[in-house]
Amino acid sequence: MKGWSRAGRWTVYVAVAIAFALVCAVLSHWQFSRNEERTEANRLISENYDAAPVPLSELMTGSDDFDPGDEWRPVALTGRYLANEQLLARNRAQGGTAAYEVIVPFQLDDGRILAVDRGWVPPAYSGGAEEVPAPPQGETTVIARLRPSEPLPSSGRGAPEGQLPTIHAPSVAAQTGGDAITTAYAILVSEDPAPAEAPQALAAPEEDPGPHLSYAIQWILFAIMGFAFIGYMIRTEIRAGREEDEDDEDDLDAPAAPRPKRVRRDADADAEDAILDARR
Repeated sequence: MKGWSRAGRWTVYVAVAIAFALVCAVLSHWQFSRNEERTEANRLISENYDAAPVPLSELMTGSDDFDPGDEWRPVALTGRYLANEQLLARNRAQGGTAAYEVIVPFQLDDGRILAVDRGWVPPAYSGGAEEVPAPPQGETTVIARLRPSEPLPSSGRGAPEGQLPTIHAPSVAAQTGGDAITTAYAILVSEDPAPAEAPQALAAPEEDPGPHLSYAIQWILFAIMGFAFIGYMIRTEIRAGREEDEDDEDDLDAPAAPRPKRVRRDADADAEDAILDARR
């Protein structure tokens, strides 16, 4: 029974190690995937961010044919801002605060409408955003960098009227109507004519590889350490069992302790004792 009990414990130990290793493998794979995504994002920044502007029609001819490989590509837009359709994307991390980014639909000469992020403004103490500088009026030439449309919050979080929870191009298109681009928006680089006052420019993206690769390797090492720890526990139990067995064998092989001999008293000694007792 003792052996079976020990074997049962070892089976549980190994099962726990395998389960832990599987969890580590899933987490490591996820971190490797995140690292690949980050590497691809950095590649697009490096290749596209400072490229020469091209007409939007060279990259997109419709309203939903944005190529993810064109992210950060500068494009030249000619048309006019639809200032009355301006929206604010709320809770944006800019300038160390929960800022508002100013989203203004821009109608191109070909009739399509592209949402342009003109920059950010800080929140006002009284609530909402501070006063937002107006975009140029009339015919304007804009240089902007393409970005993919952001998804809506998975939590279902909304925003007050005139605001957006994320830069969700279909939401902008639903407000403007017409032939609006639904798969991308653009971040402003410059405007001609330049306005006297404009929102603050968004910070350039960082080409940071992030910690994902190191985290992936750490999860692999954790899985190996888990098996090593279980092996150490099993080896310790085996060693302790051997020591117990050796102690038991020593106890069986040791000679029995001799029984003390009874000292027999002879008759003369008994007689002498009787005489002494009588004299007392």
